[in-house]
Amino acid sequence: MGDRIVLASSNPGKLREFATLLSAHGLTVIPQQQLGVSAADEPHATFLENALAKARRAAAASGLPALADDSGLCVAALRGAPGVRSARFAGERASDRDNIDELLRRMSGVADRRAHYTCVLVALRSADDPEPLIAEARWLGEILEVPRGSGGFGYDPLFFVPAEGKAAAELDALVKNRISHRGLALAELAHRLPEWR
Repeated sequence: MGDRIVLASSNPGKLREFATLLSAHGLTVIPQQQLGVSAADEPHATFLENALAKARRAAAASGLPALADDSGLCVAALRGAPGVRSARFAGERASDRDNIDELLRRMSGVADRRAHYTCVLVALRSADDPEPLIAEARWLGEILEVPRGSGGFGYDPLFFVPAEGKAAAELDALVKNRISHRGLALAELAHRLPEWR
């Protein structure tokens, strides 16, 4: 598999997290845009299908092994929404702030604040790899009524982590990388990577 892997994402927050977490395992993460690979469509209803589609496209276009994730926030009171549409919850060109405002609007007056982040990772040795490495994890929390903190990205200012007593956006980056949905999924992936490679 080598020591380079193309990341099928253009999200700067994800790029930082993946580069940090995978460098410890001897992998150099190359963002797909550096190789001229455009973002894949994400038309599917599940995180797994979207991650697999993104990884296959990046591997086919680059000729390198590829890693993709699909992740998002699932809110119990909204029947799992925003889910796979987390980045586009308030519209196709929505900013993080737009999505936060839309979530606050929909959660106004709602007592059940339970939520979780989900992350599904797919690693492929090649575009037609018949045995993708799949890792997934959840990060349990609650939706705040007012944003807190300035770190992280996405819905982090609204995602309260009871075990830490803080919003995700208030956590130190090293702590977040260890306990988040993405950090947990990457730890699982890293554990299985040596024999898969």
